Amino acid sequence: MSNAISNNAEMFCDRTPAPVRDVLVLGIGNVLWADDGFGVRAVEALHDAYVAPENVRLLDGGTQGLALLDLVVTHAAVLVFDAIDFGLEPGGLRVLRDREVPAWSANKMSLHQQGFQDLLSIAELQGRFPPKLTLIGVQPERLSDFGGSLSEVVRERLPLAVELAVEELSGWGVEFEPRRGAAPERLNAEALDLGAYESGRPDELAACRIGDARFLNMRQEQETG
Repeated sequence: MSNAISNNAEMFCDRTPAPVRDVLVLGIGNVLWADDGFGVRAVEALHDAYVAPENVRLLDGGTQGLALLDLVVTHAAVLVFDAIDFGLEPGGLRVLRDREVPAWSANKMSLHQQGFQDLLSIAELQGRFPPKLTLIGVQPERLSDFGGSLSEVVRERLPLAVELAVEELSGWGVEFEPRRGAAPERLNAEALDLGAYESGRPDELAACRIGDARFLNMRQEQETG
């Protein structure tokens, strides 16, 4: 009897999480609109810094919205990076879990967020809401800079966002290994590399950064003003 009690006690005291199979780590956002690209840059940073186990898929989801439905609902656990308006100071990070995640729909900043909110609603209606869902979001500083890169305050939060993701995944029983050397492959097109993207960006005289000059007539105003 005492052995049985001892065995049961050990069982209840062991809090090591059971590994979750089929994990999706998703970065969503539009890299063309400054801090809206945080999600994509965060999943890239995770890929560059860590080696994911075989049961984990890292994905640049961009602005695909509802097109991601089948991917999201067929994974047992999903972690999402995105830029979200939480009303925090720029660069502030927040972690939402499970049924907290759809609550951000009241603070949409872009069409891809509407699409992802619709995705979660459809998943709920189909009875396929992810058993585990975590959102790691950042408060953006700048969104209206077309063709712009991340603001400095948001860029500086990428390492912490990555560490929060690694810690969250560890809590799911999924362990990432620090990467030694460069990643053997990219998550997306080489042209989207942060360095290449920034070095290829035209200056403000060559390109209107808040819209299309053909409609806003901003270049004409600058030249005649």
